[in-house]
Amino acid sequence: MEDRVRETDSLSLRMLEFARGLSDRAVHGIADLEERVIAADGGRLKLEWRVLRGRSGQAVEDLLWWDGERCLGFLGLYAFGAPTVEIAGMVDPSARRGGIATALLDAALPFCLEREYDRALLVTPRSSAGGRAFALARGAALEHSEHALVLDRPPADGPVDPELHLRLATVADADELALVLTAAFGAPAGDTAARLAEDTSRTIVVERHGAIVATVRLTREKDAGRIYGFAVDPPLQGRGIGRDVLRRVCRQLREEGAGRVGLEVAVDNDHALGLYMSLGFARVTTEDYYELPLG
Repeated sequence: MEDRVRETDSLSLRMLEFARGLSDRAVHGIADLEERVIAADGGRLKLEWRVLRGRSGQAVEDLLWWDGERCLGFLGLYAFGAPTVEIAGMVDPSARRGGIATALLDAALPFCLEREYDRALLVTPRSSAGGRAFALARGAALEHSEHALVLDRPPADGPVDPELHLRLATVADADELALVLTAAFGAPAGDTAARLAEDTSRTIVVERHGAIVATVRLTREKDAGRIYGFAVDPPLQGRGIGRDVLRRVCRQLREEGAGRVGLEVAVDNDHALGLYMSLGFARVTTEDYYELPLG
């Protein structure tokens, strides 16, 4: 597949770029576009900047629609090492209803088929009526939804369990870690050893009496921290382990310079949502994940 397709009209040069890694020009164009979209729509966009800046450049993972030097559209593919690919994107408010979103998605779906992803999930802010209409017009069905939460202050105080010890995970932890993740999320954890070997985030394991009882992954991009994959072994849930661990890792991220810490939680997980909000997290937006047909 060609890396670039150009279309020219009498007013300007328009170009759909298939990007293998993001140049400085592309990064600035996407960031400027994000600012314009958020200024118009509010909320946030799930662009995963740490991932975008760390693209390997070996495969096309991002598509950009340019009008001269101005980026009017963006779409990114996020596989996270799983057979499911997430797709997130945006179009400049001044250029909507011009077919840019359709062009970007039409160009991206062949890559999903070539790479044999099992599912493609289009991430859409629930507040975006246009995004929902676009997903439904493509034959997509709502698969699940998540609340995006942010903590922009120190977490609420509470007791510290001296028997809980946090440390960085190693590949040697893979088997035990996979058991905790599978039990907590009710689904196979995938290739945990490979992820630990390649992961650019920090995977933390929580031990009690030498056994792994919980895990969490952390990232920090400038002044923003992120929490992913937080899991407590089900038989030990409800004993304050989750609250203690979250308090510790949030404080750690803040000490490292993160002025805010973000995470996502499934909309039907009332227990986890209550836990996060009791620590000081506030809901920023709700995002819907629509499963796109890949046939």
